[in-house]
Amino acid sequence: MMIEQHIEELRAELRNAWDVIERREIEGELEMALAELAVIEAEQDGIIDAEPPF
Repeated sequence: MMIEQHIEELRAELRNAWDVIERREIEGELEMALAELAVIEAEQDGIIDAEPPF
């Protein structure tokens, strides 16, 4: 599954979640997915280097 699709699915789940605990879990997953997407985009743009520093 592409990360963008995963993010959209998490957003849809968040819109439909009524339970506070479930909302927090989904929000955490969404935050991680958005961070992962930001890293992928930065790597593609050459802003960060994907190679380890050693």
